[in-house]
Amino acid sequence: MTVPILVRFCYLQGMSRPPRRAWRIRPLGGLLLALLALVLPSESHAQATPREQLTVGITQFPSTFNPMIDAMVAKSYILGMARRPMMAFDKDWKLVCMMCTEIPTFENGRAKLETLPDGKKGVALRVTIDPAARWGDGKPITAADVIFTWEVGKNPMSGISSAEGFRRILKIDTIDEKTFVIHVDRVTFDYNHMTGFDILPAHLERAAFADPAQYKNKTLYDTDTTNPGLYAGPYRITEVVRGSHVVLDENPNWWGKKPGFKRIVVRVIENTAALETNILSGGIDYIAGELGLSLDQALAFEKRQGKKFNIVYKPGLIYEHIDLNLDNPVLADKRVRHALLYALDRQAIDKKLFDGKQAVANSFVNPLDWMYDKDDKTYPYDPARAAALLDDAGWRKGAGGMRSKNGAALQFEINSTAGNRSRELVEQVLQSQWRAAGIDVKIRNEPARVLFGDTLRMRRFPAMAMFAWVSSPENVPRATLRSDEIPSAANNYAGQNYMGFKNAEADKLIDSIEVELDKEARRALWYKLQAVYAEELPVLPLYVRSDAFIMPLWLKGVEPTGHQYPSTLWVENWRAAN
Repeated sequence: MTVPILVRFCYLQGMSRPPRRAWRIRPLGGLLLALLALVLPSESHAQATPREQLTVGITQFPSTFNPMIDAMVAKSYILGMARRPMMAFDKDWKLVCMMCTEIPTFENGRAKLETLPDGKKGVALRVTIDPAARWGDGKPITAADVIFTWEVGKNPMSGISSAEGFRRILKIDTIDEKTFVIHVDRVTFDYNHMTGFDILPAHLERAAFADPAQYKNKTLYDTDTTNPGLYAGPYRITEVVRGSHVVLDENPNWWGKKPGFKRIVVRVIENTAALETNILSGGIDYIAGELGLSLDQALAFEKRQGKKFNIVYKPGLIYEHIDLNLDNPVLADKRVRHALLYALDRQAIDKKLFDGKQAVANSFVNPLDWMYDKDDKTYPYDPARAAALLDDAGWRKGAGGMRSKNGAALQFEINSTAGNRSRELVEQVLQSQWRAAGIDVKIRNEPARVLFGDTLRMRRFPAMAMFAWVSSPENVPRATLRSDEIPSAANNYAGQNYMGFKNAEADKLIDSIEVELDKEARRALWYKLQAVYAEELPVLPLYVRSDAFIMPLWLKGVEPTGHQYPSTLWVENWRAAN
């Protein structure tokens, strides 16, 4: 969860990683009609010949197509084919240029320390945009676009997901049309990571930004989504049917390697059982690992159909968890939060649902990351400890075994994304285990675009929200844990601290980690932050996940990354084998 010098997002993942909709019993005829509609090719699907078109299935539809609003995996997956960030981490977890010519470093002279008026040290980064880079309407991508993006990012009312990196920029100097110098107010260990700087087309978006508070509603990415000038990737979005599919055609103004397909159709099938049906029927060619089947479903699918598909499992920086709304007076009691986790047998969930292949999470830091503390405090299944904590907090068991206090039942609601069979099973197991502890939990799921577009962003979940974060290597959790990143009406619901977590020590550690350049000293700070997290427990960790990419045997060139930057950022390498 890093936000280097310039904004890093942790992406919300809602499906196979972050699941979906609760099952409803329907008349058989209605179900058959629904499945039939899902497997019939769309009108767009039929327009291209075989092997000129690739149809991909994912489980969520984006709440917006604006790259800076609502950090969501579904959006980053689709935009990965139609846009390019300035920089990104590749499949080897190496920082690479995607729109720039060279990453600025102190060694190559593109990064320089500078003394600020207050005597502190800042850094100046000289960045050059690829000379050939241009928008889908043919307009060059220039330093003016960079400056406009900064203006949007730093405005407190723009409603972007993470603004801190933009606020740290003191000024941007234009050297020429393609070269600019960014002056940042501090020196961080990731001083040159412009991984969250998603450039906006100033010639199109400036009018929509005339009233910053209304930008989220007026951005052309949602009001004129098929405008070619919004895109700068191998493909551009040419058709959008909300909740159904997105069509991407070759971008004639793409300056890089020619892609292997003329058209890519991304079909959104929120029900994962229907997702399986579609790949078997030919309704889709490929189930994306970033937002497809969960591990247990993929393992079962492989046993049945493995010889017909190329199935790749990729462990990643994916953290399945439950955010707790700390404004809930019951959850504000740390004893209750601890008891909720002690009451869960997460090892049994992993063994029974995931064949022991989905490790229990103990922290927001993934064991794959170098700063993970394996000796941090853990919460093993301990129903006796859970009961003692609840008793101490005044929540006593009644005649029916359920707990109450002063006549009020110990009752919560859990929200999640609808339609993912695996997550729904997990919710049912959690519900059962908590009931055994005397805690009544109701399940209420909703479509991902609703959960991430409004419920989480506006903190409308009353108690619990289960989803996943997918992050980049050594990602500092400023946007998700720092006190000033709590979304509210005052900041137009920017920030990703959906729990409402406020902790002065955590704030100080986050600030200290960012500016500590010595790796071992930084490790010690990371360990302390993990200890605070484990003790305060604003979130209930569940497990760390692997992604399952289910591809046709003829599809080549897809390279999973294992972090927040999706495989689609290298979609021009995808091709159909002869």
